[in-house]
Amino acid sequence: MFALGSSHRFYLYDGFCDMRKSFDGLCGLIGSGMQRQATSGEVFVFLNRSRTHMKLLHWEKGGFVLYYKRLESGTFMPPNAKNGELSWSDLVLMVEGIQVVKSIQKRRFSLP
Repeated sequence: MFALGSSHRFYLYDGFCDMRKSFDGLCGLIGSGMQRQATSGEVFVFLNRSRTHMKLLHWEKGGFVLYYKRLESGTFMPPNAKNGELSWSDLVLMVEGIQVVKSIQKRRFSLP
């Protein structure tokens, strides 16, 4: 079954990726550029220079799965990722083209 969810770990490649790369080329970037294992079960996110194309590479039981999205207009806005790691919600917002400009978390007050 082809599915990604919040139980996965997501990593954004720090540079720009040539979208002609397929499984082996992306695995090379993961190993050399990110110092991670492509077969770890983590999901790796790649953007092209103009941020109009996105590829996600994921190892599932039995082989690699490659997800690819090309925008007809606009660009992907990558969030600030700590050590390249993205949260599930950050990835969903980026794929859907939603950019959070300001986020305010209210403090919780306890009743006496």
